[in-house]
Amino acid sequence: MALQVQPILPRFGAEVSGVDITRPLDAATRREIVDTMDRWGVCVYRNTGLDDEGHIAFSRIFGHLELAPAAKTYVPRFKHRELFDAGNITAAGEIISDPNAILHKKGDRLWHTDSSFMEKRTSYSLLLAHEVPPVAGETFFADTRSAYDDLPQATKDRIDGLELEHSLWHSRRLAGFPLTEEEVDARPKVRQPLVMPQSSSGRRALYVAAHACDVVGMERAEGRKLIAELIEWATQPQYVFSVKWNVGDLVIWDNLASMHRGGEFDSANHRRDMRRTTVREGSPPDVADDPFTDYFRASLGATAVPAPAPAA
Repeated sequence: MALQVQPILPRFGAEVSGVDITRPLDAATRREIVDTMDRWGVCVYRNTGLDDEGHIAFSRIFGHLELAPAAKTYVPRFKHRELFDAGNITAAGEIISDPNAILHKKGDRLWHTDSSFMEKRTSYSLLLAHEVPPVAGETFFADTRSAYDDLPQATKDRIDGLELEHSLWHSRRLAGFPLTEEEVDARPKVRQPLVMPQSSSGRRALYVAAHACDVVGMERAEGRKLIAELIEWATQPQYVFSVKWNVGDLVIWDNLASMHRGGEFDSANHRRDMRRTTVREGSPPDVADDPFTDYFRASLGATAVPAPAPAA
């Protein structure tokens, strides 16, 4: 059966059905699934029936899966390192109460693109709901391709060729994590193009959001003003929709074509078990490396600030 695609916005986001993604898929169906992602930027699959192993197997049709960082400061909840923890539950099954971990996760409520602070960029993220709060907790998505398309030509000319420095710790500081500006500057940063060309769709997108801390070659205040203006532009109502989660739902988004943020919910009293696989842009499936572990080790060696749980 061919995929059934119901657009959410005219140029962005779609609910997809008509295929059982718990089963092995033939090459034509896999290609159609990837092509649908490239067109719509975010795809929502409801009531999938996926477990951890099925989630990982399905994710591999998009490319190489990253491994969550290994650390001695926390106990992972999952036996598969391909799963990143985007929930609020400890390995013991309790709601997280550690103040640093809570502050760290608040950064996920800012508009961001997954792993833009890594030199090896993330393309697709695939988030599966195992347990959801009874009220709120939705996820919001913004269309950075259409936002770029609609920019005034003078703004396009101004930002063409610019690069941004990205830091996980900048976004965590914005969300209230106890870091000084100097401590953020001491930790690793990477440069990314502000305008991201996409070979899959032939379009261009704004590559900004909360991890972006500076514009290369600009004074800090001027650069951050530009970043804030572009985020505000790209998150206007005509570019944004939200997904209200049910158990079993899977949402896939292209980090090179979108921004997203988590919605508020009562995280002190309501459990949220969300598990994410992360696909690296352009890497073959047999890559054997561990850049997230390297990144966190380098970050924690830079200052004496205690380590939070790994970033979602």
